[in-house]
Amino acid sequence: MGENPRPVVLGVVRGQPDEVLRTASGLAARLGAELICATVNPARFLVAESADGHVTSASIDPDFHDAHDDELDPEVAGHLAAVLDPVGVRWSTRLLAGDPADALARLARTVDAELIVVGTHGPGRGIHELFNRSVAIHLAHRQTRPVVVVPAGAAGAAGPADPERPSAGTPA
Repeated sequence: MGENPRPVVLGVVRGQPDEVLRTASGLAARLGAELICATVNPARFLVAESADGHVTSASIDPDFHDAHDDELDPEVAGHLAAVLDPVGVRWSTRLLAGDPADALARLARTVDAELIVVGTHGPGRGIHELFNRSVAIHLAHRQTRPVVVVPAGAAGAAGPADPERPSAGTPA
């Protein structure tokens, strides 16, 4: 690995299966890279972005401001810590704004990420909704970095503690 490995960007949503977190942290660990866990709020728009990918955003509705929109949901933060801290991979969070695929691609460009990891929609989503709203599909068509898509229900895939067994969505 190089001295400064490029980070891995992970798209995080509430209720996401832990396997998505384990797969992304396993990839980051194998690369010796930081895992950047990014949550996107589509009800906000980008105002400014720093070199490390942190953004300042504003509500689309000028009459509405929720102070909680400026911080990571404590439940999501706690869950990330519970899953990622025991792994020992270096990780951080970013709050993004706007279209999820565009925001994740912009973050990946800004931090010069090695790749982007996202999970799929759970079962029960219609094919029309899948193709109209799939962040993975939009990412794959809108930017040039590799996108690792972890299928919903990818149980049994290896986490970073078992590097001999490839994780679901991990390139062999």
